[in-house]
Amino acid sequence: MKERIISLLRETLRLGIEDLITVMEVGGFFTAPCSGQYHLARQGGLAEHSLNVYEAMNNINKSLDTKIPRDSIIICGILHDLGKMGDYGKPNYNENILKSGGISASKPYVTNPALLYVPHEVRSIAIAQRHIALTEEEEFAILYHNGLYTALGNSYKGKETPLSLMMHFADMWCSRVVDSEEEGHE
Repeated sequence: MKERIISLLRETLRLGIEDLITVMEVGGFFTAPCSGQYHLARQGGLAEHSLNVYEAMNNINKSLDTKIPRDSIIICGILHDLGKMGDYGKPNYNENILKSGGISASKPYVTNPALLYVPHEVRSIAIAQRHIALTEEEEFAILYHNGLYTALGNSYKGKETPLSLMMHFADMWCSRVVDSEEEGHE
């Protein structure tokens, strides 16, 4: 999975992509959970979800024969949740240790209180832009990938773009269907 993600990112030929890949490796992108208790709340879940979203976007793009550039699909699919790895040397999630000393089975991770709260969409853009240039469309799609499900959502209504719609649908499909099937729930 890690090799596939790195290969896809390199395919974009973005200036600075090698630096971003290094930051992802050091920052824990490939080992971080995707959520605290919902989809892919396990080690490596973030990378798995990101690859799932890229694959869904790629399939949608092929079936609709859009004019969306392949590198935008790679960048958005793989990097939309980049901020969930954490930032400033701090992970976004910590193990949820119970008083008994064990890890909670129902909510294995909690948000790290040592990392200042910034919405993961915003953090994802900030981390990516420290190393590579994003297009306006890519930034918009990453910022609004959760659609109307966040506080940012009301400002998004009626301003959707083809890339942002594809990004939102692929993310929702994967987090609600694909990731759950891979965990053995339906």
